[in-house]
Amino acid sequence: MSEIRQAATRRQILARTGAVGAGIVFSGALSELFTESAAARALGHTGYGPLVPDPHGLLDLPEGFRYRVLSREGERLRSGEGPVPSNHDGMTALPGRRGRVHLVRNHENRHTAAHGVPTVEGLTYDPAGKGGCTALTLAPDNGVLDERVAIAGTAVNCAGGPTPWHTWLTCEETEDRAGTNGYTKDHGFIFEVDPSDPHRTGAVPLTAMGRFQHEAIAVDPRRGVVYETEDAFEKPFGLFYRFLPEKPLGGVGSLRAGGRLQAMRVPGVADLSSIRETGAAFDGVEWVDVPDPLAARTAIRFQDFGPKGITHAQKLEGCYWGGRCVYFVSSFARGSDGSAADHYGQIWRYDPERRRLTLVIVFGPDTDVRLPGESPDNICLAPGGGLMVCEDGNGAQHVFGVTRGGEVYAMARGRQNIGTPEEPEWGEFAGVTFSPDGRTMYVNCYTPGTTFAVTGPWRR
Repeated sequence: MSEIRQAATRRQILARTGAVGAGIVFSGALSELFTESAAARALGHTGYGPLVPDPHGLLDLPEGFRYRVLSREGERLRSGEGPVPSNHDGMTALPGRRGRVHLVRNHENRHTAAHGVPTVEGLTYDPAGKGGCTALTLAPDNGVLDERVAIAGTAVNCAGGPTPWHTWLTCEETEDRAGTNGYTKDHGFIFEVDPSDPHRTGAVPLTAMGRFQHEAIAVDPRRGVVYETEDAFEKPFGLFYRFLPEKPLGGVGSLRAGGRLQAMRVPGVADLSSIRETGAAFDGVEWVDVPDPLAARTAIRFQDFGPKGITHAQKLEGCYWGGRCVYFVSSFARGSDGSAADHYGQIWRYDPERRRLTLVIVFGPDTDVRLPGESPDNICLAPGGGLMVCEDGNGAQHVFGVTRGGEVYAMARGRQNIGTPEEPEWGEFAGVTFSPDGRTMYVNCYTPGTTFAVTGPWRR
């Protein structure tokens, strides 16, 4: 086990380009995530150097890297369907023909959003919903060939995850019912989106996968099991789920056939925030059938899971498959909110073969940062080995890299001030993902909604 501690103040941390997350502790188990990657074995031990201030005031990157702005909210969609929607969030990059890339992007729009996703016939679930997804088709050089609506009429589309058959599962982070905020249908579902042909998937809720405040998903590429996180805002906090499809790995539309939704129970652990030591592992993880996946009367996290109860955690967000395990993030936990203990972020690994849950990374709170300013949110694997982690907190916002050797480094820093000169505030990062060839990192700034393509010496 190695340990990295930062005693500097928040102001000092931000002043040093390349300085990163205070009070971060790592487990040697982190390296297991990257052992199946040839690139990871050859690289992934260090970062790329200090960040260079961007003269255009958008995105600071290490020397040798450059960015291209692909899309900004309020501009016209290439399709002519309306303006680019607000609140860019979860995203994935899927392979297209002749080296093209299909970038599908969530818009976490509530009913008050400035720019809702334009309604399109055949792609709209609830005309009153302003959320949804847009899809960009990119040339091999990241030139934008097309940008259009992929699904509309949903609500608060936060994150999601790709499928092995190259579609995107977009998740609604809300439990609003019809009649709330003007909605005409119940919300809180997962929808499948095919960015290459959106009408192929339409706007069909995958109801068997549960109705709750979804955050992200990850698909086991060998078994077809879908893992889901729940970002519930108040106690009792969210659950970690798995969905057992009737037609595992059945391709586009197969999840409509239904399946069983289960929640994770870690024997003897009611709240994951109570676990403080990296490397702590729990065998014999149990999966309990959800009594009412549609939450017709009671939200799932309130439902009766029997005398042994169920395991909760605050701010369950990012979810990703790596090697033979699924990784998921708890962005932070606060005792003042009802959590069993405080932390500034955890990354957990679940091994389905061993039925073992392991705490891989803990962020803080052994630091002078009093708010969860370094809270991890969206995560993805980096092509050279390691993780990319989007920060979701206060102050300047970063994309952090975490190497398989346990080093944390700043990969990008946002410069778009959405506050005032006296009280600056920066839009958080979201949706970090890589092109299928690993040569481009795509990432969103949530507000003002901006999608970047970052290229450079990734395999240096």
